[in-house]
Amino acid sequence: MSEPRGSALDATGLAGLLAGGVAEVGDFARLDVDRRRRTGVPEVVYADGKTPQQTLQLLAELRRRTPDSPALATRCPEAVLRDAPDTFADEPVRVDTRARTVTVGPLPAPRGTVAVLTAGTSDLPVAREAVATLDALGTGSRIYADVGVAGLSRLLSVLGEVRAADCAIVVAGMDGALPSVVTGLLSAPVVGVPTSVGYGFADGGRAAAGAMLATCAPGLTVVNIDNGFGAAVHAAKIVGVRAGD
Repeated sequence: MSEPRGSALDATGLAGLLAGGVAEVGDFARLDVDRRRRTGVPEVVYADGKTPQQTLQLLAELRRRTPDSPALATRCPEAVLRDAPDTFADEPVRVDTRARTVTVGPLPAPRGTVAVLTAGTSDLPVAREAVATLDALGTGSRIYADVGVAGLSRLLSVLGEVRAADCAIVVAGMDGALPSVVTGLLSAPVVGVPTSVGYGFADGGRAAAGAMLATCAPGLTVVNIDNGFGAAVHAAKIVGVRAGD
C-alpha cells in the first residue's frame, strides 16, 4: 500500500528542512535564525528570565542575522524598555510599556486586518502584546477596547467593523465569555485569549480559559493564559493563508 502524500520525510528531506541558521550568542543562547524560512514566523526573544543585557544582545544578533525583518522581544523588564532606544540609536525602535514589548528595525508593510477586542481595559496589556507581534509580522490590526458582555451595546456598536476583518483576537479575563459571543457573530476565525484578570474564582485566568475551551460556539481557537503573542502568530498565519502564501 502506498503511503499518503506527505506522510513521510526521508533523512535527506529532513536535513534540507533543518539546514541553516543557528546563531550562538555568548554561552547562553542559540538563536534559530532559520525559523522564518521554515515556518513563516521569525525567532522572537522572550525576555522574562533573561538579563537585560542578554535580551538586548539577542535583539542585536537577530537584526544582524535577519536584516529583512524586525527583531521583537516580549515580556521585557523596565531596563530593556528604557535602554533599547539608546542601544539601537541608528534604527527605528518601538517600545510599548503596557505590552512590555520592544521592536527593533523597520516594520513590514501591513496586509490584511485582525480585529483585536478586549472585554475590559484591564485586558489591554495582553491585547497590545498581540498588536506588537502583528506589527512585526506585517499584519494589519485594529484594537477595540472594553467591549465586554457586561454591556453588549458596546460590542454591537463596532460589530460592522469587526465583521470586515480577516480574523479576530478576543482577549478576556474574569468569566471569559466574550470570545464565545464574538465567535457566534462572525464568519472569520476567532482566537480567544484568556487573561489573568479577575477576582477570586477567576483563579488567575483558569476560569476564563475553561469557559473558552468549553464553548458551544464552533470555530473558536483558544491559546494559553495571557498569551497575546501566540494568538497574534496564529492570526497572522490565517491572514497569510487568505493572502495566498
